[in-house]
Amino acid sequence: MPSPFKNIGPGPLIAAAFIGPGTVTVCTLAGVNFGYALLWALVLSIGATVILQEITGRIGLVTGQDLSQLIREQDGNPVFRYVAMSLVLLAIGLGNAAYESGNISGTNLGLQVFWEAPIFQTGSLEFHLGNLILGFLAFGMLWLGSYQKLERVLVALVIFMSLAFVLTAFLTQPDWNSLLGGLIPSPDSGQFTTIVALIGTTVVPYNLFLYASLAKNKWSGPKDIPWMRRDIAISIMLGGLVSMAILSVGASSESDSISNALDVSRGLESVFGSFAKYMMGFGLLAAGLTSSITAPLAAGLVICGILGKSQDIRSKAMRLAMGSIVGLGIIFSSLGLKPVQLITLAQLANGVLLPLISGWIIWIAAKPSVLGRYRNRLWQSLLAALIWLITLALGLKSILTVLGNF
Repeated sequence: MPSPFKNIGPGPLIAAAFIGPGTVTVCTLAGVNFGYALLWALVLSIGATVILQEITGRIGLVTGQDLSQLIREQDGNPVFRYVAMSLVLLAIGLGNAAYESGNISGTNLGLQVFWEAPIFQTGSLEFHLGNLILGFLAFGMLWLGSYQKLERVLVALVIFMSLAFVLTAFLTQPDWNSLLGGLIPSPDSGQFTTIVALIGTTVVPYNLFLYASLAKNKWSGPKDIPWMRRDIAISIMLGGLVSMAILSVGASSESDSISNALDVSRGLESVFGSFAKYMMGFGLLAAGLTSSITAPLAAGLVICGILGKSQDIRSKAMRLAMGSIVGLGIIFSSLGLKPVQLITLAQLANGVLLPLISGWIIWIAAKPSVLGRYRNRLWQSLLAALIWLITLALGLKSILTVLGNF
């Protein structure tokens, strides 16, 4: 009897990618500051992510190409094509390097619960040994592993991370009436920034590229679209459940001063005792490690696709691209630097990229000349257009936030 998990593949990598230290922190602070009131925003973001990722997976299976390859080979004005290629390289390459720094630092924050890695002071610079070790661990797994091996490792980490956060959420005995009430939208102006952050940590531009590439390698063509849909729907919904559990943990915390997810453990000591910090520490460690692997993997696939190089994970081009992303992340995190300018530019580039790339894939998905009978129907295009308006709002908010910091 065939295993029901035989055709479950790249979806868990997408869940692993968006549940990183940033998501853990944003969801935690949303719970701390607003209780359960913003659970509806997470439900909205989960739905939007499933719809956009299904479109990219379908594009990959029908065309046999990922999004970066399609951008490179599209017909029309060559100036537009080169501008699009440059924008994608800037947003994904620069953005993922900045995110990798945060992923490695967040992983080390969880590691510190179990082992306080030494910090060496050199003049005005701090050398964080824990960040260096974790960065090399992530790169080692990328260097030695295949896609199949990475899937197994990441699925295992996602399962353990999910158990840590979901178990923690249940043991805090949440107020179920308030929790269910949080599923009903009731936004106010004071919540807008947090709402944008919650959606923005789930609807991630580089995941759109990542899933199209992995889906076309996992399955053999359009006949496997039903398997792809099950894969992405199950994975994203389970990932969303973890995000909701993290928000619930934040809402249950009694900590007086919270600046990151790990601070929540102090407010959970009445439930878990000293074990609270180990639960949160392990969850943050797993979340950071999974994102530390998927961010350079996605960047490598995009960079090689745009430049027309081999996307085999063991090819020289892929190893160079992934190594560059991890290397920059190690440099910034290990030396204790705060790459504010880099992160600011990454936010600006992704703020532009998200509505552009989501609008482009919606347009591609509606074209009979590209997807034939697998194209979006009218109701699917209307629903996708609504999602595009959300990504446009996210992009504008990111741009305005960046401009407001100058």
